[in-house]
Amino acid sequence: MDGVGFEVWAGEVTALVGASGSGKTTSALALLGEHGQGVSLSGSVEVDGCLVVDGGVTAAATSVRGRVVAYMPQHPGSALNPARRIGAGLTELARLHHPGVPGVVPAALRGAQLPTDRATTRRFPHQFSGGQRQRVALAQALVCRPKVLVLDEPSTGLDSITRLQLVEELKELAAAGLGILLLSHDLDLVRALAHRVVVLDAGRVVGDVLPTATQPAATQGTDQQSEPLLQAMNISASLRTRGRDPILQEVDLAVPPGGCVGVVGRSGSGKTTLARCLAGLHERHTGRITLAGEDLPVLRKRTPDQTRRVQYVWQEVRGSFDERRLVDEQVARTAIRLRSLTPDAAKAEAKATLARLGVSAHTAARPPSRLSGGELQRAALARALLAHPEVLICDEITTALDEHGTSLVVELLNELKAQGTALVWISHDLGLVAQVSDHVLVLDAGRVIEQGPPATVMTKPDTELTQRLVRAARIGHQPPEPPPVLTSSADTRSEPHR
Repeated sequence: MDGVGFEVWAGEVTALVGASGSGKTTSALALLGEHGQGVSLSGSVEVDGCLVVDGGVTAAATSVRGRVVAYMPQHPGSALNPARRIGAGLTELARLHHPGVPGVVPAALRGAQLPTDRATTRRFPHQFSGGQRQRVALAQALVCRPKVLVLDEPSTGLDSITRLQLVEELKELAAAGLGILLLSHDLDLVRALAHRVVVLDAGRVVGDVLPTATQPAATQGTDQQSEPLLQAMNISASLRTRGRDPILQEVDLAVPPGGCVGVVGRSGSGKTTLARCLAGLHERHTGRITLAGEDLPVLRKRTPDQTRRVQYVWQEVRGSFDERRLVDEQVARTAIRLRSLTPDAAKAEAKATLARLGVSAHTAARPPSRLSGGELQRAALARALLAHPEVLICDEITTALDEHGTSLVVELLNELKAQGTALVWISHDLGLVAQVSDHVLVLDAGRVIEQGPPATVMTKPDTELTQRLVRAARIGHQPPEPPPVLTSSADTRSEPHR
């Protein structure tokens, strides 16, 4: 960071935007007197009349954390204790910051668009989908009842309907006098919310104006009649044995060589579970999965060649990296184990692939904690690509990327498609799915409720849910519609433990 300055006012939303690694998170953490390892803060930061940074972090910084400034991190998994039920964690925070005040936890859950019933509060973090975990982390910030709320990529993992609900909720919080600092690559979200914009680039403030909104064109799809490379037939999956707590019900999917199937739906609809079934990670499923016509078993029974041929990019990438090892070493490890490359050859290929995705060799030669969310997301993709897979399953691989980073990913994957790689692209970004896919599946409550060419699904959706998803995705491009009513049937379901 170099001379960054900004203000957050009560009742307003200030947005920090910029490319991955531009310094947004470092700037935001300064409000709490926090910083990453090896980083020192200088200058001054004043919060609610209290100097948090004055040539260095002051002793008063601890007094503002939580009750005055609450921070929701980019990766919700890092903010949730996997060994505790979410209700216990929220109750502890409420007692710490507001002892004796009733109704704090239910109000925080409602503010985060989560049900307040006992069935929700007694669940562990791993029993929520990625988008639901994002909202649990938001509830943890809201339960502190702060004066300033710092949100680091709050729309990551949220479907378009829930994102629209989030916009309305944050507007209400700002109207009630809360100051909000929004860190986001989601420029449409910023356009819908922000009163002030601070654009960062390489640690400097470079402007206060966003680029003009654009809407990518949906593809017409293809009529390929070739045999599918990856096929899932009548897949049903559950959380428990004997089909209890079903997540997927009778889902079919077929991806030809060089094709791309997009999977969309509300948070908790079963998208990640479908990806995990295809990758062999979720074993409690029935039905048949084939690769080039041959049965594909669960991961622990797959041969090394089958593992190489089908690769999976995780949704929450930070948890998939070992914090004790350098990122470029972990990326190269794929080629060493699955392609028998020498360490030197694997590392050279890893650096080349990372550079193609916009991650420099200097950046990759760090532990995961020293990379931004977008940099680590691209490193996870590079790690899978070093296996030279025939099928690549992408679970929300662009949520932490700006438009430039996303274009680098799309360009590289389009080249792989042209070479015959089959893609399964799971995303909440309907515009992106419509741009890159040949065929789209819409999931709701574990079932396929609509499918077809992207242009048809986007312009002439048949089902009410798809219509709502399409309308809500246009936030920032037109005046927002009233937020859809949150229904328990679509958003209270669980995802399996990873």
